[in-house]
Amino acid sequence: MTGSGEAPTLLLVDDEERILSALRRALRREGWRILATTDPAEALRWLASEPVGAVVSDHKMRGMSGLELLEEAARLQPRAVRFLITGWPDAIPPDRLAAVGLRALIPKPWEDAQLKALLREALVVDPEAG
Repeated sequence: MTGSGEAPTLLLVDDEERILSALRRALRREGWRILATTDPAEALRWLASEPVGAVVSDHKMRGMSGLELLEEAARLQPRAVRFLITGWPDAIPPDRLAAVGLRALIPKPWEDAQLKALLREALVVDPEAG
């Protein structure tokens, strides 16, 4: 989210390169600045140094779960909207989802149109955010 007219930054995190590539392909024409990584530690470094409007993270990753990453994202950038993508949505306790301030749980395989709509809604510039 940005009040300066700049394109919002979207951070995509998935430890599978093919999934990350599919996300980038689906979202590349939306006009957002996209940061994408297979490494949750790199995602945290970006969150510590770059303004991010939204984070879309896979849940099951090597080294750190998506929920753990989004918990840290909430601490580092509380205004960043958080989304979790998973092939096992029923395996995640709803109270954990609420605790990280999750905007949406997106099941795999996702529908590109639905994902774009969720992100467009989330990345609308908030006039009071400036």
